[in-house]
Parts: sequence; structure tokens; C-alpha cells
Amino acid sequence: MSGEVADGYVRVRLDLAYDGREFSGWARQEGLRTVQGELEEALRIVTRSARAFELTVAGRTDAGVHARGQVAHVDLPAGVWAEQGEQLVRRLAGRLPQDVRVWRAERAPAHFDARFSAIWRRYAYRVCDHPGGVDPLQRGHVLWHNWPLDVAAMNEAARLLLGEHDFAAYCKRREGATTIRTLQALSWERRPDGIVEGRVQADAFCHNMVRSLVGALLFVGDGHRPPDWPAKVLGARVRDSAVHVVRPHGLTLEEVAYPPRDRLAARNREARQRRSLPEAAG
Repeated sequence: MSGEVADGYVRVRLDLAYDGREFSGWARQEGLRTVQGELEEALRIVTRSARAFELTVAGRTDAGVHARGQVAHVDLPAGVWAEQGEQLVRRLAGRLPQDVRVWRAERAPAHFDARFSAIWRRYAYRVCDHPGGVDPLQRGHVLWHNWPLDVAAMNEAARLLLGEHDFAAYCKRREGATTIRTLQALSWERRPDGIVEGRVQADAFCHNMVRSLVGALLFVGDGHRPPDWPAKVLGARVRDSAVHVVRPHGLTLEEVAYPPRDRLAARNREARQRRSLPEAAG
């Protein structure tokens, strides 16, 4: 349930994390292991319910993508919450597999919706360009790129992508879904351990958007394309075969932000509106 909370129910916000390597993404799929499937089954068992309670998530991560700051909500019967709310995190810890953890479960304010109330999501993508490869202890969370990367060139290219645009060139199209997004931040830095870390923040992301942007910027970083090339691809609004969707294991959802309580209802309305770009002046 992602709209209004039904009578007799309480909306609960869950803050969670998971290692995406062994999951077929967030969304429940018949016959596949998913984060949503594991969580909903664990909730059903610990609340001793005959049926599962459906979760709504801030961002549906793809197969192999990790999350450190994912947010979901679930509507539970008021009696179940009154009886078990204080112990829900501990009980879930005893039931969930070790690659998914719920850190906090609390009653959500009126109008809170994990998906539609969010004002931005922030991801990180981590790359190693060391000629010897990735530290074996980090191999499940860092991509190996077998070319040296120029971080300054990547940041020059990234700045040209900021703002509200139609990101159709960097998204896998879905019928009836808009590809207009506001890219609020995109930057790269080389950490002291040599890992090149990209941080990207937007009001929302369309399917494959982050991994496609990373793929384009890696081509700039290793010298295969000039810094203005990703922006030219963006302006064309069509998929370019030279833009590779990088592997998912380097990507982590780091944080989701929400407005103050008195802005939640307005944010929900804004997020549900179909977006369009203003017409260019003639």
C-alpha cells in the first residue's frame, strides 16, 4: 500500500542495507531470490501473520547492486505494531539472512511514502584502475577498469551533465515512464587507497541511468573520448552503442533524503506528476 494508510493500520518506515551480490534485485520475482521477497517473508514470520505485508521502497535496485541507506515502508495492523514495534528490528535480525539488515523501524509521520516523498537519492560507484586489479577483499564492491583514469577529465565531463535534462540516452526505456530527471551532483575523487569513487545525486533515477553515466565517464577518464562527449550523447536523447552499462557490483545506494513533515504531502503530489521539459524559445 503506497497511498493513504487504511483504517486500523500503521505506516512503518524501515531503514536497511544489503549486499546485492546474491540477489536478483530489489523487486519480488517468482522463483528468484530478491531483497523484497526476503524482507516480506521475514516480516510475515516475525509478526506471525497469515499473509505477507507489501513493502514500498525508495529505489528499486537492480540485480547485484548494493544498498547502505535504502528506505522502505510497510503498513502493519495497529495491533501488531503496538505489540511488536519495539522489538521488530531485533526479531528481524534473528530471521533475515546475513546479507540484508534492517537498522531502524519506526512509525512514519502522516503522508510519508518511501518512494514518492523522497527529494533525492545518492549513489556511489567505486572503480579500481590499479594494473594488478582489485583488492580481493573488495572485489564484490569495486569494479576493475584496466586503464588508468584521469579524474580531472571525468569531473570536467560530469559538470556538463548537471541540471534537469531528458536522460533518454542514458536510460533503458520503460513504457509510459518519463526519462526527465534533475541531476543534482556528480563528481569523482581518488581516495587515499587508490579507489576512484563517483558520487551521484538526483531527485530520482531511471533504469540503468547511473551505470550508463559511469560507463560514459570511464571512457572519458581513460582517454577514449573527450570530456564534452557525454554531454553530446545526452543532447542527442538516443542510446549510443558506445555507452556501456557498467557491471552492477560497483554501485551502492548510499542515502535517501526526505523533506520536513509539513512538506511530505506536497512532495508526494509533485513526484506523481508526469514531468516535461520547458519548450525552447524560438
